[in-house]
Amino acid sequence: MEYRQLGNSGLRVSTLTMGTMTFGGSGGFSRIGTTDVEAATRQFDLCREHGVNLIDTANMYSVGVSEEIVGEAVKGQRDDWLLATKVRFPMGDGPNDAGLSRHHILNQAEASLRRLQTDHIDLYQLHEWDGQTRLEETLGALETLVQQGKVRYVGVSNYTGWQLLKALGIAERDRLPRFASEQIYYSLHGREAENELLPAAVDQGLGVLVWSPLAGGLLSGKYTRGADGQVEGPKGSRHIGDWSEPPIDYPDRLFATIDVVRKIADGRGVSGAQVSLAWLLTRPGVTSLIVGARTEEQLADNLAAAELTLTADEIAELEKVSRPPLLYPYWHQHAAAKDRLSPADRVLLDQYSE
Repeated sequence: MEYRQLGNSGLRVSTLTMGTMTFGGSGGFSRIGTTDVEAATRQFDLCREHGVNLIDTANMYSVGVSEEIVGEAVKGQRDDWLLATKVRFPMGDGPNDAGLSRHHILNQAEASLRRLQTDHIDLYQLHEWDGQTRLEETLGALETLVQQGKVRYVGVSNYTGWQLLKALGIAERDRLPRFASEQIYYSLHGREAENELLPAAVDQGLGVLVWSPLAGGLLSGKYTRGADGQVEGPKGSRHIGDWSEPPIDYPDRLFATIDVVRKIADGRGVSGAQVSLAWLLTRPGVTSLIVGARTEEQLADNLAAAELTLTADEIAELEKVSRPPLLYPYWHQHAAAKDRLSPADRVLLDQYSE
């Protein structure tokens, strides 16, 4: 297992992170998984054997149950793990039970600490943008938690580029906690993060944690195009139904990408999931991929991706087949500004300069 620096922080994290959205399985989360404490403990043991040192959860996963299972499963071995969790989404029906107000952040941090059975959270992440709460209030609440020793690093998830840079600017101006990382959706099929979020991470020194690196399983190699052009996959799969995260857009490009993933996987004697994950680990700015699984077999297969090294030709083939068209102003900069590009600019534009 390789360990990478989490942005400009001194924290080193494994290139694969154990995700826990499958833990608990209450409400709508039952469509993703129903992992209990016993199964979670076995999965953590498997992750530790492979060198994983970061566990990612959120207070809203099964409305707290995921955090409770994590807390039970790591009991007695807390020092072996870095624990990351999140705050933002509703945790009750009251008017102050959601968002990024000082009230909600401080209340939920205490609740997460109780459920995780720990005295500190290693990485506390803002799970989503809150456009109705001033960033000064949100970052000030994080400062309180850091000063109290209850949070060691802070991060953000699902922000746009301008929202991210605004928050970083306020943090610098007011000497408030600066994000060590951003957690984003990024995959062979969902490459929008290359436009702003990955360049921003490179420019600003942020670590990048990737959620749903297999596009909700679409890039595992188990899905095919049906006769009607719709996605077909194993019975019970989340995309066979009304699950829409991440969305299945540009199906022609998706299935062309899946074909190349399968071809490379067959040639290397590995799974499609391993190929898709290994490609992401070659991308500029990426620190760690969050992998989760319903079964130990799926988890073991995902963990094996850390040992797979793709050839330059394989990387290029995957990049080309999954490449989206350049949006404005990137196509204009590609045409007119190639003489003065920064390392952050090159995250996106270099791959269009064949």
